Amino acid sequence: MAGITRFEEIEAWKTARQLTNLIYAFGNQAGFNRDFGLRDQIRRASVSVMSNIAEGFESRTDIQFINYLGMARASAGEARAQLYVALDQTYIAEGQFKEAYSLAETCARQTAKFIAYLEANPRKRRISDDEADYEV
Repeated sequence: MAGITRFEEIEAWKTARQLTNLIYAFGNQAGFNRDFGLRDQIRRASVSVMSNIAEGFESRTDIQFINYLGMARASAGEARAQLYVALDQTYIAEGQFKEAYSLAETCARQTAKFIAYLEANPRKRRISDDEADYEV
């Protein structure tokens, strides 16, 4: 964590970005693109993974960050559940399902490991603005 200065460097966020791009591509396929409810919900779930990791990273404390990471992990689970619906409705093929499911599962695992790391290495103050130039 000490070397991470931007949320874009977090492996779980990178994986969530891949998942989101894949989900958006699936949502443009025939059939899936007409199921507005499912398409929009699975997109929101995948975007939520990315957003919660980013928002948590930018939060003030590790406790807040851990809470956001927990929400990101939950959203990855939601996306996995919705992938089953997409598969069952034949909106996506088995191979597409496996690829997206694997990304969502990897993201959840990476997020859980990150939570464990932050819990095992607590810090009083997470954000450092030593290099910032403020004028009043």
